[in-house]
Amino acid sequence: MIKNKQLLLLLLWTAIACILRFAHLDSKPLWTDEFSTLVFSLGNSFRGVPIDRPIDLPTLLQPLQWNPDAGIAHVLNHLLLESNHPPVYFMLAHWWMRLFGPSEESLVWIGRSLPALLGVISVPAIYFLGKFAFNSRLVGQCAAAMMAVSPYGIYLAQEARHYTLGILLVISSLFCLTLAAKKLQKRVPIPIWTVLIWVIVNCLGIAVHYFFTLTLCAEAIALIGVLWQQFNGKLPIPKSQQLNIGRSQILWRLLVVAIGTLAGGLVWLPVFLSNKYGSELTNWIVSGDRTFVDLISPIFQALAGWITVISLLPVESSNLTVVIASAIAMIIFLFLVLPILFSAIKTSLNTPDSRLGTVIFGGFVLGAILLFFSFAYGLGIDLTRGARYNFVYFPGVILLLGATFAVVFNTPTVKSQWFNLRAIELTGKKAVVLILVMGFFSGVTVNSNLGYRKYYKPDLFVPIIREFSKVPVLISTTQKTHVEIGELMGIGWEWQRRKFGNGFCNGFNGCNGWTEEVRGKKEKVKSLNSPLFLLANHQRDTPEIAGGILDKTLSQLKRPLDLWLVNFRAPVNLAAQKCQIESRELPAVHGYEYQVYHCD
Repeated sequence: MIKNKQLLLLLLWTAIACILRFAHLDSKPLWTDEFSTLVFSLGNSFRGVPIDRPIDLPTLLQPLQWNPDAGIAHVLNHLLLESNHPPVYFMLAHWWMRLFGPSEESLVWIGRSLPALLGVISVPAIYFLGKFAFNSRLVGQCAAAMMAVSPYGIYLAQEARHYTLGILLVISSLFCLTLAAKKLQKRVPIPIWTVLIWVIVNCLGIAVHYFFTLTLCAEAIALIGVLWQQFNGKLPIPKSQQLNIGRSQILWRLLVVAIGTLAGGLVWLPVFLSNKYGSELTNWIVSGDRTFVDLISPIFQALAGWITVISLLPVESSNLTVVIASAIAMIIFLFLVLPILFSAIKTSLNTPDSRLGTVIFGGFVLGAILLFFSFAYGLGIDLTRGARYNFVYFPGVILLLGATFAVVFNTPTVKSQWFNLRAIELTGKKAVVLILVMGFFSGVTVNSNLGYRKYYKPDLFVPIIREFSKVPVLISTTQKTHVEIGELMGIGWEWQRRKFGNGFCNGFNGCNGWTEEVRGKKEKVKSLNSPLFLLANHQRDTPEIAGGILDKTLSQLKRPLDLWLVNFRAPVNLAAQKCQIESRELPAVHGYEYQVYHCD
């Protein structure tokens, strides 16, 4: 009876996770990193997109076409030459694409469905890890419930990227870590099969994302924490006649894990070092300045990422009233639950049955956070700028939350109190339900594109172009890597989308008559011909060359013409081309710094 109830609960959390991850899956606009995933997973290349000359919409979007002749060899070749990511996820995504054979209409859904599916699988995976680590079905159920509704988890699962696969591998590696810690506590050798699986999982993790190495470093810190706790007698060691033999065997097998993982990771070092795109693609996380803002930004960025694990209401809404109400609700919620959670963590640390699990995952999460801040303040590499990188320790946070929820759930009455202020009392079960309900509504927020909105917002930018330009359009940007190609692809992809629902026009030649949301109102807009696009090669030492390419292009095009410079990082002088800058103040769009010129 108990097993049936546990299974039904787990199926419930899995079903909720499935709904929150698959609903509205293809309704959000694609952004440049997702275009990279789609192009490389299809076995295509960005190098086929011409630069330094005007191109039409079909040419810009050609790398998104399904090519049944492309195989794994094409995926590996294009990815390793044009990107800075290891190939395992892209190979898996290619097989996934081949399974469905994506069309123009289904490409986005298929590309995002694999991460969504992996995100759903993480729910039962975290359940079994929580149950094993804490010897408690309740901890496993609480962790599974939180994983199902976590807005951060939904955000990662609804992107065509490799982070949910990374999360599953983190969970798998943590399972091996937990088993090793339990054997270490009992002074029993780690099974050989555990050593082999651990090495394989770790090598696969590195081959999915290089930042998985941060997970491994955090695991090492957690293991040191377990040893320190044992040394100080806070983790009792069972008596054994083979104490010293067990210790020796444990250390040797841990060493095998470390050497095997290191060998598997070093395979990718020549590839990483030889990749000329590596620095260009990661420059955005490098902090060159040391201003006061640069010093405090990692702290606030990290805090924002931690909060969104359990709570995220529509604070990114365009409606100021909604923003204020959401912010107030989140603050009240956090002030209410944080004292309860902190008290529960202390209880979990002082409870023999849950102490080991709390030490493992507490040390793991704290170790990862320490690494993130060490990179930010020691090396000037601010990983907190990308909330997605928190995937390296996200499962550890969920497990700690599961352990604390279990303590709260079993407590008849819990108190929320700051300093000497009046305490708020409620039952433990109500407190857990309150947190999970907030998580659910936060998950709906992300699912509905009201939270964790894409950095690039072509769905807002394209209607502006169509409203203000009544003549042919040239959209131009400076190009260094495929990131800039992805930026224009986002505009082009949005341009071709039909605004009658979420369908697409037939082919890549635009639509006749859109219904667009312009300044908050749905209006019928007369269709323009598809714009032309220009990717001007940007040289760091000679940025003026890009301006010259633009000037030459304009001299060859018919007039009248509207020129939209989008994220154009080179000086321009268009007076000779009789192009006048737009005098009106146009709406700002996140991700797109733009200027409009009217060329007669």
